[in-house]
Amino acid sequence: MSTIKTKKLTIVGAGPGDPDLLTIKGLRALQSADVVLYDALVNPVLLEHAPAATHLFVGKRRGYKSYKQQEINELIVAFAETHGHVVRLKGGDPFVFGRGYEEMEFAQAYGIDCAYIPGISSSIGVPGLANIPVTHRNLSRSFWVVTATMSDGSLSPDIQLATQSDATVVVLMGLNKLPEIAAIFQQNGKSTLPAAVLQDGSLPTARKGFGTVETSSQLTENEGIQSPAVLVFGEVVGLAASFETALQTALETAFTNS
Repeated sequence: MSTIKTKKLTIVGAGPGDPDLLTIKGLRALQSADVVLYDALVNPVLLEHAPAATHLFVGKRRGYKSYKQQEINELIVAFAETHGHVVRLKGGDPFVFGRGYEEMEFAQAYGIDCAYIPGISSSIGVPGLANIPVTHRNLSRSFWVVTATMSDGSLSPDIQLATQSDATVVVLMGLNKLPEIAAIFQQNGKSTLPAAVLQDGSLPTARKGFGTVETSSQLTENEGIQSPAVLVFGEVVGLAASFETALQTALETAFTNS
């Protein structure tokens, strides 16, 4: 007699790339999955936690989509009906520009139980790994997290608003728009504001560029930085340089005294 499996969708945040940054709850969801639908920014090593499940890549990257969003929604429902537990594995946090809630809404309309498991968002985790806190008591009391583009590909108008604030501004999916973004900061008198461009922030392939708004595009080219990258604008970026200098001084002192 065959067992009827419960139809279920679990939206899981995979974090910013390093597989060790997956939450324990996310790990358990993968271990119980019958199907894993995973995105382009998900580290494929994580699929090893679901060896018995069906794995299907449904990622979207700039200029390329393996499936349209409506098709992904329909795949979720179809696999839940035929297989049982579907894990939708997304980079970062699924509720930060990840369309995770939209997928849950679609599945719920078909009577599928849904759950959400947060992931470490690249908007906080990647700057942090580069020794940039998005807030600091003496420098930044808040931060903006902005996507660079609208659904039609145009620059998000929220960037203009963000540049008028003293908050840290973190821009996701914005590397190809960096010259436009920098120009807006400059128009608001912030040419010398510290800026960082961070590629693959939690991985061995990480590249980091530090400078100012005015030099951000050039430093990106000099360092050979490519997508995916996180852009950070704000006085807190300067803390990374201070941290590195203090660390180097401490190491040199320890070496001299040894």
